[in-house]
Amino acid sequence: MNSLAAQAGMSMDAIAGPVWVTIAYLLLYYVFIGNVARVKVLLMTEAKRSGTKFDRYFGRYPRLLAADRIQLNTLEQMPVFLAALWLHALVVSPDSATIAGGFYVGLRGLYPVLLGLRLGRNMPLRLLFATFPAYGVIGYLLISAGVAVV
Repeated sequence: MNSLAAQAGMSMDAIAGPVWVTIAYLLLYYVFIGNVARVKVLLMTEAKRSGTKFDRYFGRYPRLLAADRIQLNTLEQMPVFLAALWLHALVVSPDSATIAGGFYVGLRGLYPVLLGLRLGRNMPLRLLFATFPAYGVIGYLLISAGVAVV
């Protein structure tokens, strides 16, 4: 059975980079989901040990808020990033999509470090060091794809 890429006349070597970037992004997303589960179990254990009730949705747990924000922000950006990555790879260059996409995944991995282990009422401004460059990567991928088809 031939792959869709082979049927379209693309070599698998040509799209290997964007495929690996996609896999890396999705794996990172699942690491973040695992982190939410880990933090939740820790908080449940602490609540049980102290004799208090753990309330996932109405309790204010700064560690859980941070874990949720990391995972949800990654999910929010996923459709736009993956669409931009593959549009760029298909109409501009798989190589430049791989480089830009790898940079984006690196920025996404930096997001939890910049956010920190706890989240209060305000987002830390240091997040802008990951967020704005990530938006720039998505903008580059989309704009260059648009220019290529004009």
